[in-house]
Amino acid sequence: MAITIDGLVFERSNYDADGDVLYLSRGESRVAADGLLTPEGHGVRFGPDGRVIGVTLISVKRLLEQDGYLTITVPRTVHVRDDELGGVLC
Repeated sequence: MAITIDGLVFERSNYDADGDVLYLSRGESRVAADGLLTPEGHGVRFGPDGRVIGVTLISVKRLLEQDGYLTITVPRTVHVRDDELGGVLC
């Protein structure tokens, strides 16, 4: 199931329940050319063309339970609700 965040469609997702980390990726699997840490502590990976190819969301379930949404800057700040994650945290 694809997950869309701020117009970016992530075709693949993997949730690590033990670490409470959600990995999202888009396009072909490839090594990132660059990456950054968002102000919220999440990771964003970029392909050679500068486009977002993946994000690593930290403490996803805890933040959703605490705030009701997840804040991530990719590259602008957006709020993501649990229902927008397509049930990948189950």
